[in-house]
Amino acid sequence: MGLDIDFRIYLITDRKMFADSGSFFAGIEEALKGGVRAVQLREKDLGTRDLLTMAYRMRELTKRNEARLFINDRVDIAMAVGADGVHLGRTGIPAYAARQAAGESLLIGVSAHSVEEAKKAEGEGADFITIGPVYETPSKMKYGVPVGIDVLKEVAKQVRMPVFAIGGIRIERAGEVLQGGASGIALISAILASKDIRKITEEFVRCIS
Repeated sequence: MGLDIDFRIYLITDRKMFADSGSFFAGIEEALKGGVRAVQLREKDLGTRDLLTMAYRMRELTKRNEARLFINDRVDIAMAVGADGVHLGRTGIPAYAARQAAGESLLIGVSAHSVEEAKKAEGEGADFITIGPVYETPSKMKYGVPVGIDVLKEVAKQVRMPVFAIGGIRIERAGEVLQGGASGIALISAILASKDIRKITEEFVRCIS
């Protein structure tokens, strides 16, 4: 794993899984207490000011729990709140442009859905990637059919940076993706939709340690 990528569970937010902002932040804190050490704030429908307000609060939460914070797509907001990194989607700015804007102050994650996209992200200066969806999952249906374990294995062979598997990863599948070459796992509903967020997080941590 890359020197600065010192986490194995990458939690991606979805506030719509919660009744209100209070329960959303409480849920994220439960995951952090359960052992999550990296959170990506991914709330694409929020306007800039609302997202900035949420990012400041998330920065406080992650600092208090000694975890890293990544902001989806918004290099400006990541830099404004002192986040650890930014995560770029396929429609966002490329990694080299984010690096030019942020210098070495931010870690850069990139979403990839194929071997070609993974290699391109590495060539443009990404520090790590997510690859998926590995399995079928409602949140990733717009990206088409799952890429499967074979593509994950090929990506892990072709790039030197850490690779996080994403999409439909449950406890019983974590071992399979790690054996397939993943450095870690990226999770949304597997943690956030759980009735006991802290407990399921602790189970994932045990599973991948």
